[in-house]
Amino acid sequence: MYTGGSGDIQPIFNPYLPGALGGGGTFFESLFFYNIVRSEAPRPRLGESFSWNDDGTELSITLRSGVKWSDGQPFTAKDVVFTLRMIAEHKALNGTGYRGKATATDDTHVVIKFDEPSFLDGPQILGRIWIVPEHKWKDIPDPTKEQLREPVGTGPYLVDELKPQALTLKANPGYWGGEPAVKKIRFPSLSGNQSGATALKAGQIDWQTGPVPDIANVEQSYPGYKLIITPINQMVLDTCANADLGCKGPQTDPAVRQAIYYAVNRTQLNALAFENTSTEISPSMALLQRDQAVISGRLQNKVAPMQPDAAKAQQILESAGYTKGADGIYAKDGKPVKLTLKTVAGWTDYITAADTLSQQLAKAGIKVTAQQLSYNEWAGARGRGDFQLMLDSLGQGPAADPFYVYSYSYSTDSTDKVGETSGTNFSRFSDPDVDKAIAELKKINVSDTAARQPYFDTIQTRIEQSMPYIPLLTQGTINIYNARKFTGWPTKEDLYAFPAAWQAPDASETYLRLRPTGK
Repeated sequence: MYTGGSGDIQPIFNPYLPGALGGGGTFFESLFFYNIVRSEAPRPRLGESFSWNDDGTELSITLRSGVKWSDGQPFTAKDVVFTLRMIAEHKALNGTGYRGKATATDDTHVVIKFDEPSFLDGPQILGRIWIVPEHKWKDIPDPTKEQLREPVGTGPYLVDELKPQALTLKANPGYWGGEPAVKKIRFPSLSGNQSGATALKAGQIDWQTGPVPDIANVEQSYPGYKLIITPINQMVLDTCANADLGCKGPQTDPAVRQAIYYAVNRTQLNALAFENTSTEISPSMALLQRDQAVISGRLQNKVAPMQPDAAKAQQILESAGYTKGADGIYAKDGKPVKLTLKTVAGWTDYITAADTLSQQLAKAGIKVTAQQLSYNEWAGARGRGDFQLMLDSLGQGPAADPFYVYSYSYSTDSTDKVGETSGTNFSRFSDPDVDKAIAELKKINVSDTAARQPYFDTIQTRIEQSMPYIPLLTQGTINIYNARKFTGWPTKEDLYAFPAAWQAPDASETYLRLRPTGK
């Protein structure tokens, strides 16, 4: 399978570090699996059941018994408590904003208490925290920097072989759910999407998430393969936005970010870079198809404009004190609006998008220079805040609710100063009104839609004004798989997981469903 990685593969198995290999659910598991593409009850993994008390201040979890770590040691509630305490003590690991206090009442039961109602924390704790073994991790001095070259987990796969150009996994014969039917999984590092398409053509890749030429005719061009496109990834320009936390450059000015937003020709971008497989996006960062009911009526635009508004971009910059120089580039206080846009080498669609954006923004007096990095360099720079602009997409979180996008990408709790590894808020955005609204949303049961809406209104209007992540398009995630050699893939008729080779823990759910056909 090809996940888009390029360059030498680095031995990073710590599931909480950027560039971690394998993905959550493969070596290290969560307690439950939540499907973000359809509404359904979470499926048990290391947990068997859970319940809340009436006011949402206590979460009780029953764990699966008889589970062993891959070194043969028993998995117990103490490992869950240890993991949760580690998360709470290290901000860089706490992408979920966890603040509970966990206790093991016996080997298979954990109780987590909160100082206030925390219903919305449930899917994050249960579905997005990867449980690690206390007996292996308790002596790690700093888990935020530990690469972890030899992972000991409870998951369905083990490391078989790691070379600079390929990682191979082997089925875990002691897996609690039974040894997987797919015995080995190989992740090659290729030079990019073109190499992926060539490998697909040669039958060397069975699963790829990413574009290939002539998307509309995949099944004819690649006999035996099938295609599914899922519109869920919100493609954005990450900006290192917060000067108070060390971000530097013109993009720290909200006026520049707003001007970029209006200067983008999204229709052209979709056609040139994405073969018209992407769709409109909302500046609320709620999914238009899934979350229409909670998109605020107070927004200036419920949907980002598909055509550029050059006059609007000009008006925003000039009102903020920028003037256009003889070279056609806006400047303020002698500093031109010149920005570097980082993307991953070999990601041909994103490279085309970066070049297209550079040309579009030049027309608006904003100079953007595209820079290609290896995936590991790109991921490291994103985590440290070592960038001005980055092509990226926002993670949807563990459940089908826009709250998690806000909690992950806009909460002060999920970030840190430039130079330190952030959580999941890579822009370093911080706004007390947004933080307060996120905190209040955590307390409200998701069924109480009327009580939730004022807080959605606050978050959405504030992030539209500030725009630390500049919305581009809702990307249609392109997934190509070998239906001749394997059955059990996610399909439109049975979307049991988000079908993307790089998505965790969804990829691990897919591994467990696949069955070789022998062809």
